[in-house]
Amino acid sequence: MGCVQGKGATTSHSDTRRRRETDKRRESAAEELRIEEAPPAAVPEFIRLMRTGADADGAETWPPWLVAVAGDEIKGWKPRRANTFEKIAKIGQGAYSNVYKARDLMTGKVVALKKVRFDNFEPEALRFMAREILVLRRLNHPNVIKLEGLVISRMSSSLYLVFEYMEHDLAGLSAVQSANFTEDQVKCYMKQLISGLEHCHSNGVLHRDIKCSNLLIDNEGTLKIADFGLASFFNPESKKPMTSRVVTLWYRPPELLLGATHYGAGVDLWSAGCILAELLAGKPILRGRTEVEQLHKIFKLCGSPPEEFWEKSRLPDTTLYKPQQPYKCCIRETFKGFPVSSLALLETLLAVDPCARGTAAAALKSKFFTTEPCACEPSSLPKFPPTKEMDLKLRDEATRRKRGIGRKSNITDGHRRTRTHSNAIRALPPLEANAELQTNLNRLRVATDGRGRSEKFPPPHQDGAVGHTMPFADDASFASSTSDPRSLMRSAGSRRNGDKEPHSAPSRVFINALYRSSAARSVDFRFGRR
Repeated sequence: MGCVQGKGATTSHSDTRRRRETDKRRESAAEELRIEEAPPAAVPEFIRLMRTGADADGAETWPPWLVAVAGDEIKGWKPRRANTFEKIAKIGQGAYSNVYKARDLMTGKVVALKKVRFDNFEPEALRFMAREILVLRRLNHPNVIKLEGLVISRMSSSLYLVFEYMEHDLAGLSAVQSANFTEDQVKCYMKQLISGLEHCHSNGVLHRDIKCSNLLIDNEGTLKIADFGLASFFNPESKKPMTSRVVTLWYRPPELLLGATHYGAGVDLWSAGCILAELLAGKPILRGRTEVEQLHKIFKLCGSPPEEFWEKSRLPDTTLYKPQQPYKCCIRETFKGFPVSSLALLETLLAVDPCARGTAAAALKSKFFTTEPCACEPSSLPKFPPTKEMDLKLRDEATRRKRGIGRKSNITDGHRRTRTHSNAIRALPPLEANAELQTNLNRLRVATDGRGRSEKFPPPHQDGAVGHTMPFADDASFASSTSDPRSLMRSAGSRRNGDKEPHSAPSRVFINALYRSSAARSVDFRFGRR
């Protein structure tokens, strides 16, 4: 159901009839379930809008709901049928979608198909998908992923977004031990990232989920910003509030952690600063397990905001997070092994005050990009086999199963004792921990009811919210990995079983500043309570 089928598939008349009967039973069951869970008057109409349309001649047309939300953005495009593509492999998965590598049977071109799931016919899924279509149709830049078309499927009431195929993402490349990025290569990737952000911001678009796994790279070294499901149009003069529940935790700026609802391009620039430091250090630099701990790590590294910041910001959660004693910025001391030209740019992008981060256009003119060695040409970047974050997760899981890591059964005094191996996650390489973060996010999206297990996904604006404890809370010192990133990779997996997990709890001074416990605050964030 809903997969992309190859050309030339043939079935007998009896097989076709049985399949149609099965589809009708499934659709009937799905409709009955929707009627039980929603107002009877609203559900049939919504299901009707989900169906694919057709004109009087039977030609494929856009579904009415898509015309309603996309309007002129799809004008001039003709719907493609799912059976004109051949699915090759699944290469990604998100809250509302699966991504497949596929072949266009009409042109022979390899593309990426993003299948938007409408399992529960939830309106939020429509908004999530429509937002990406609207944004991408208005952007046109070499460093922004291109939406090439839309595909509709009658069998599953699904919609596929057709993208150009990219062999890698930055998370996968960074975790490959042989990906020993030099300074000029880091500059090449960062220049492309900030150039893409400059185009987005100049067109009034905030991405709001910049992270390594959303930065795709082809075999020619071209980097493209992808996954605009959390993106939003913005106007600096507008007073319309936006949600603060966006951006993956490790890349989330402090103003969002403090509950800001009016913000701008600074949220993407903060994430870009995190990625710059990550490429130079060989691992994420702010690896908090909860929002409280994440903000504490930010203050310890970047300094706590001055008193005038708290007064002018009027953020809702300042009394909860404001430390009793100020922290000083120690970016230069922490990253003293980084190239000197990168430190000024890091201090700008990782400024606690979003107004001090400048613009993407200003970042492109910084000394980091104008001093030797200059950014190399994308075509000169090293070539690697296709590598994505999902590939690393699958390989890591296979390795764990093969080695028996995860659970061990021991016989003690004639009784079988099952023990969970506490080092299973510790052996993850630094960037794979980011994939583990997404895995835990997916687990939080699974709900169970009395009739059975069903997946229920949060609305798009909650997809970045995290209140789940994670490993790697240690505040380790960082040295540049541009000279020898392999040593960092080896150290991540060489911890002995008898060693204790390094962990630095938030300081007593910081915790005393909270009026509620961090555990209670974490639960509030997870379930959307304020």
